[in-house]
Amino acid sequence: MLRQLCTTAGMFLLLSTVRAATPPDLTGIWTLDPDGKAGPALNGVGDFEKTAPYTPLARGKRAAYHSLVDATGDSPGAHCVPSGMPLAVFLGGGYPVEFIQRPEQLTIIYEAHNEVRRVFLDGRHIDAGDILPSRDGVSWGHWEGNTLVVETTGLEESIDQPTAHSENARIVERYTPHTDGGVRRLAVEVTVVDPAFYTSSFTLQRDYTQLRGGRMLDYDCTESDWEDHLDALRQQQKK
Repeated sequence: MLRQLCTTAGMFLLLSTVRAATPPDLTGIWTLDPDGKAGPALNGVGDFEKTAPYTPLARGKRAAYHSLVDATGDSPGAHCVPSGMPLAVFLGGGYPVEFIQRPEQLTIIYEAHNEVRRVFLDGRHIDAGDILPSRDGVSWGHWEGNTLVVETTGLEESIDQPTAHSENARIVERYTPHTDGGVRRLAVEVTVVDPAFYTSSFTLQRDYTQLRGGRMLDYDCTESDWEDHLDALRQQQKK
C-alpha cells in the first residue's frame, strides 16, 4: 500500500512538473489598441527620437539622413521597405500582428508590408558565417517562467528609423501574457543594447491586446507602383 501511495505521489509530481514546464501559447492576432481594435491613430515609438541617448556617431548619421530626405518627405515605408527591428514591434499606424506558435518556432507576421520574423525556440545553432545581416536580423527565444525572451542579432545598420542602430546591436524582447478585463493581453518590453549608437541601453514598453472582430489583411505596397509604371508605358506607346 505504501509503495502504491509513493508511486501515485511520484506520478502526480511528474505530471505537475510537465504541466508547469508547458509554455503559454501566444498564438493570436494582436493590436496596440486597449479595446482590441485596429486603428490608424497609433504612433509607434512616439517622440523617442527627441530624448534618445544617441552617441555622437549616431547623431551625426541621423542628421545626415534627415538632411537627405526631409525636404522630399521620403521614408522607407513610402518605398515599400519594411520597418525592421526594433521599430516593427511597435505596430506604427495601427496595423496588427499575428503570432503563430509551434514548439520549435514562433512565426511573427506584421500586417504592414507583410513583414515576417521567425523566432527559433528549439535551441538551434547557426554559424555566424551563415547569417546574412538584414533589417530584422536573426532571432532566438527561450522561456523564463511565463515570459518569452527573444534575442535578435545579425542586423544591418539602420539609420532610417528613430530607433536607429548599428550592425552590432543586440535587441531583447520580453513577451508576458496576462488577462485584463477578460481580454487576452501581452506585456511587451524591448531593450536595445548598442554602445556604438547609444550611450546607455534603453527599454521601451507597450501592451498588445488580442484583436477582436477583425482579421489580418493583405498588404501590397508595390502593386500601385506597378500599375503606375504600366500606365506610363501605355502613354509612351501612344507617342
